[in-house]
Amino acid sequence: MNATADIGLIGLAVMGENLVLNMESHGFTVAVFNRTVARVDEFLAGRAEGKKIVGCHSVKELIANLKRPRKVMIMVKAGAAVDQVIAEVAPLLEAGDILIDGGNSHWPDTSRRCREMKAKGLLYVGTGVSGGEEGALRGPSIMPGGDPAAWPSVKPIFQAIAAKVNGNVPCCDWVGPEGAGHYVKMVHNGIEYGDIQLICESYQVLKSLLGLSNEQMHDIFARWNKGPLDSYLIEITRDILGYKDPDSGQHMVDLILDTAGQKGTGKWTVSSALDLGVTLTLIGEAVFARCLSAQKDERVSAAKTLQGPTPAVTGNRDSFVNDVEMALYASKIMSYAQGFALMNAQAKEAKWSINNGAVALMWRGGCIIRSAFLGKIKEAFDRNAALPNLLIDPYFAGEVARCQAGWRRVVSASVLNGIPLPAISSALAYFDGYRSAWLPASLLQAMRDYFGAHTYERVDKPRGQFFHTNWTGHGGTTSSTSYNV
Repeated sequence: MNATADIGLIGLAVMGENLVLNMESHGFTVAVFNRTVARVDEFLAGRAEGKKIVGCHSVKELIANLKRPRKVMIMVKAGAAVDQVIAEVAPLLEAGDILIDGGNSHWPDTSRRCREMKAKGLLYVGTGVSGGEEGALRGPSIMPGGDPAAWPSVKPIFQAIAAKVNGNVPCCDWVGPEGAGHYVKMVHNGIEYGDIQLICESYQVLKSLLGLSNEQMHDIFARWNKGPLDSYLIEITRDILGYKDPDSGQHMVDLILDTAGQKGTGKWTVSSALDLGVTLTLIGEAVFARCLSAQKDERVSAAKTLQGPTPAVTGNRDSFVNDVEMALYASKIMSYAQGFALMNAQAKEAKWSINNGAVALMWRGGCIIRSAFLGKIKEAFDRNAALPNLLIDPYFAGEVARCQAGWRRVVSASVLNGIPLPAISSALAYFDGYRSAWLPASLLQAMRDYFGAHTYERVDKPRGQFFHTNWTGHGGTTSSTSYNV
């Protein structure tokens, strides 16, 4: 058989199918296979008809159609399904061939697979792909990591099909070794959770506290999308608020049940932050907000028993709408500050080298969190590649200062009126904690030492020296070994 395909792809669900069409439209010949073989034939007779796409009815046939080094991209559900495909494909490959996982795999699995394939002489790439159905077809954000020896072979394809910004710069670059690509994609998804929750809380303030109509909120989000909040998620919020059900004529958003779903990447992000000891409160609250929304029946029952204030706002409504914009924008800065701090911590822990400015550029277009805001983040890391926290950057410090008064007014008014703002209020608490030279952890350490002899450091002694006090007079001098989690 004459091998003609530049790359093979296994898994013709929404993302896989659209990535194939994207690759083909950029001049690449793609061989495809799907476990349900009928799906291959349907694809060839439909959207792939007349295109440089080779349909295969077995993995062996797929491999036979690939040019060397053979590149196989796996687009199946994360977890055991990926390992099953690898077990089927790897024995058919030769040294130097490349396996690519383009799904939402958990990064430790990618690190493991990278090591396992290296032992077999194969090159493994775990790549985050963001942008949904439209992004996959027209240009996603692509975040590849794994064996760096694979990058020269996959770079021409990935950078060709990726979204382009800033004068045709691709939203795709090498992230780092092992699971670095999937780690960055995981943090992207965590930030996405935060962005969505912040927008939803702003919507609730406008709706429940100010009593604005969907038409009024549509206009507000349209205006916000022309300023610092210019982004894909603000744009689609505008569109959603203006969309009416064709059958009933009612606004579609009012017909949707208020219970949120999730696939687990937000939880993975929070879990990683806990393992690394990094503050990720906003994204954590966004995950828990989805959990609370899913308790719909329980909330409906509780609403009949638990009472709170009746929402009512006084003063200038237009001014308060501007305050909500400030609160949303400042909280967004906190979310990204926490997300990039998490990536820094993981890179240090795993001894990876992650270019934060390049990551911001990769997220600038194609992906779900794409926004003008990310250009400012890239500029911040261009100014200082070792920036420990975005809040220290002069631009973002100035933006938070500009927004701070309105942000506080929104949180205060919402608390007084019983409007829950878990993400926006936790963002403010993080800001106030991060800017505090002193926190009450001195009392916390005293209590830990009192009941568990866990020791403490002293302000009048060098860091790294630990002490124990016999608080009761009969506790003895023995103390626990000092350690931090």
